[in-house]
Amino acid sequence: MSTELYWLALTSGITALFWMPYATDWIIQRGLMGAMGNPTKNDPDRHLWADRSKRAHYNSVENLVAFAPLVLVVHAAGISSAMTVLAVKLYFWARLAYYPVYAMGIPVVRTLLFMTGFIAQMLLFYSIIAA
Repeated sequence: MSTELYWLALTSGITALFWMPYATDWIIQRGLMGAMGNPTKNDPDRHLWADRSKRAHYNSVENLVAFAPLVLVVHAAGISSAMTVLAVKLYFWARLAYYPVYAMGIPVVRTLLFMTGFIAQMLLFYSIIAA
């Protein structure tokens, strides 16, 4: 397995787990049976951190849609390089840090981490088009 695919798998794995904190909050708010039911107008509001956590998860999924194909093209084209390895690692760590920072509501750091992930995506894109 290439280094890029390994880091894509790690990134996909953490993204797949990001629903757990806000789902746990929903179970605490509504109880297990209530959490498994359909939402109603009378449901309690989510805690702010859980709402931000849900948005961070959605953002991670949205960005994975752009990141994964770039990694797959790099792998399929056989254009692995120090830059592509740096990009996938940078993306993983930026996204891993982004989630709790967003959930805690730290605005400037959140934006910087988002931009770091975007730059990592653009490094992959550049590697593809420059090959």
